[in-house]
Amino acid sequence: MNHGKHYVDSAKLIDRTKTYEPQEALELCCKTAKAKFDETVELHVRLGVDSRHADQQVRGAVVLPNGTGKNVRVVAICKGDAAKAAEAAGAQEVGDDDLIAKIQGGYLDFDVLVTTPDMMGRVGRLGKILGPRGLMPNPKAGTVTPDVGKAVTDAKAGKIEYRLDKQNIIHVPIGKASFGAEKLMTNLDTVLDAIAKAKPAAAKGQYFKSATIAEAEMAAKAGAKHLTLAYPLVGPNIKRFAALQTAFPEVEFFAIGDDTEHTAYGFVPVSCDGSDELFPRINQ
Repeated sequence: MNHGKHYVDSAKLIDRTKTYEPQEALELCCKTAKAKFDETVELHVRLGVDSRHADQQVRGAVVLPNGTGKNVRVVAICKGDAAKAAEAAGAQEVGDDDLIAKIQGGYLDFDVLVTTPDMMGRVGRLGKILGPRGLMPNPKAGTVTPDVGKAVTDAKAGKIEYRLDKQNIIHVPIGKASFGAEKLMTNLDTVLDAIAKAKPAAAKGQYFKSATIAEAEMAAKAGAKHLTLAYPLVGPNIKRFAALQTAFPEVEFFAIGDDTEHTAYGFVPVSCDGSDELFPRINQ
C-alpha cells in the first residue's frame, strides 16, 4: 500500500520490534509531530488490575507541572462566597440554578465543571447530559469541593483526571508536542508517580504492564487513508473522535470500542492503513 511522504519519514524513525525508554519515546513523538497544529501527546498505561472488582479501581487527578497546553474552560455551580472565589480564580461562568437551567437548555461550551457538595443534589439532575460527555463533577477528581476557587485554579493550570477503563488501561494527555521532550518527561513522571501511589491494596503481581505514547493526529496528517482507533465511544471519547473526523475529513476512521483483540493497545491508534508502525511503545 502506498503511503505519503510524512508517513514514510515518520515510520523510518520508529522500530516496532523494540520498546523505548520514556525519554527516547518522547523525543520520537516530538520529531514526528509535523502537523500544522500543535499535536497532543497521550500516555496509555495498561495496569495489572481487574476493573471488574470494586477494590481494584484506579482513579484520581493530578496537576501537570507544565500544564496540558490547552486553554481550559471552567464553569462553576455554586453560590455565596464560593461563587466569589470561583470568579476570582478565573471561572468562565459562575451560577447556581440559572446555570443549571442553561446547561439543561444545551449550553456545553466548557471543559470542566466544578461545584460544592451542597449543590450536588441539584447538579445531579444534569447527570444524563454531563455523564456521557465526561463532564459530571466528582469528589475523587476534585471537582466537587468546598474550595471551588482552588479547583478552578488547578483545572486551568493543567489538572487532569485519570481513570481505569474496562480494559484496565488509563488514558491521559501529558502535553503538546511543542513542549519538547524534557517538559513532557516531567509531566510523564508526575502522572506515573500518581498512578503508582493509587495502586489498590487488592492488586497482586505486576502493576504496570505496558505503556504507549501516541499522537492519534500523527497518522492522519502523515497521509493515512484508513485509521483504526481503539476508542470506546463513551464519555469524552465521543468529542475526541468527532474532533479527529472534523480535522481530517479525508481520512476514514474506525472505532473498534471494546474489541478484545486490541485491549493491549487501549485508546491509542492500533492500525494505520493496516500497519501499526507509527506508534512507539515505552519500556516502563
